[in-house]
Amino acid sequence: MNDDPLSEVIDAPIDIDDSTIIKLHILKAVEKFGSLPGENTREEKERLSTILNDLLRRLIDGVQANPTKLWVLAEFQRSLVLVENDDTEGREYFGSELESIMDVLGIESSDGLLAAYLGGI
Repeated sequence: MNDDPLSEVIDAPIDIDDSTIIKLHILKAVEKFGSLPGENTREEKERLSTILNDLLRRLIDGVQANPTKLWVLAEFQRSLVLVENDDTEGREYFGSELESIMDVLGIESSDGLLAAYLGGI
């Protein structure tokens, strides 16, 4: 990737309170990628879940000290680079999980960051 898609992100403050952190903990605790299609997807599910749970841990640990869209999407980017070459289904499911996190954080748009790494899903 030549241009850094993070440079296109329009920063904005986000409102974070204790209930937001609780919702992130819930997202971290639930099973992920349970409906990932295909046969023998256990390793892919585990790998994607590990990447997503690491992202959620970083958000839980840091978003209150860094309550901005840019900081959150920079953390997303760290995880997105790890899945950008995965198969389409894996990227789609990963993108859906990221959209759920964005909903919890009140971020309406990734300003093209998700599309840059996930292929416009």
